[in-house]
Amino acid sequence: MRQDVVDLHRFYASTLGQAARRLIRRRLRLMWSDVRGLRVLGFGYATPYLRPFIGEAERVMAFMPAQQGCVHWPAGEDNHVALTEETMLPLPDSSVDRILVVHLVEHTDSMRRLMRECWRVLTPNGRIIVVTPNRSSLWSWSESTPFGFGHPHSVTQLQNLMRENMFLPVQHSRALFIPPTRRRFLLRWSQAFENIGSRLFKAFAGVSIVEAGKQLYASTGTPARKRRLVHIPVTVPPLRPADGNRQHFDDTASQCDDLHHLQDAADNAQTRKSCQTGK
Repeated sequence: MRQDVVDLHRFYASTLGQAARRLIRRRLRLMWSDVRGLRVLGFGYATPYLRPFIGEAERVMAFMPAQQGCVHWPAGEDNHVALTEETMLPLPDSSVDRILVVHLVEHTDSMRRLMRECWRVLTPNGRIIVVTPNRSSLWSWSESTPFGFGHPHSVTQLQNLMRENMFLPVQHSRALFIPPTRRRFLLRWSQAFENIGSRLFKAFAGVSIVEAGKQLYASTGTPARKRRLVHIPVTVPPLRPADGNRQHFDDTASQCDDLHHLQDAADNAQTRKSCQTGK
């Protein structure tokens, strides 16, 4: 089940959503510390994490799938958001340097086409980051947040997914070690939960984060083998007429025998005539 853009917007406006945005954004900023002169694309519902790149990147865009809906962003400024099909991005090949995918991979029914479309628009030296709910976390079990919907992935599963779709993982991270609660006294200690969890309880992170590069030459997985011709003796049985054609075969053979007899008789007559003439 895919959440509507209104539900996503409402979650990130709450205290829990603001804490999640702050913690995830910090991990993303460590991965992409410098985007000067680059073109950055957010895909899915990535607008809560794109704000730090505005003013630094050459261009920041946000595409939201039609099944989810879209809202104007940033508030009070020129709109940077477009509504698109998740498998048909309105961009030319190799046109963006960074792609951030959030709240999308866990919901799509066309994973291969989605990832190939991201591969198409990414530059050869570009990077893509995918953020999904972690399978073993409390967040993936709680339907009070957007991370409790869709198909969660562990870091290993997300890395395998990238490799299967012509991307090469380069680094990964985890975030949201606090429980998905709205109690303020726990939210105040969110950074302490992150520091402890990232060292001791990595498997219980709320989200999995994987960064990958564009793989230009995909391996087939098996080495090529040289073909070798092998002689196989075969015994071919003599041709025989089919049962339905047996009568026709017998009639044809009888006619051929009669013709041979007539030719033999003509040859004998010609030979006798030659002998009489010689006498």
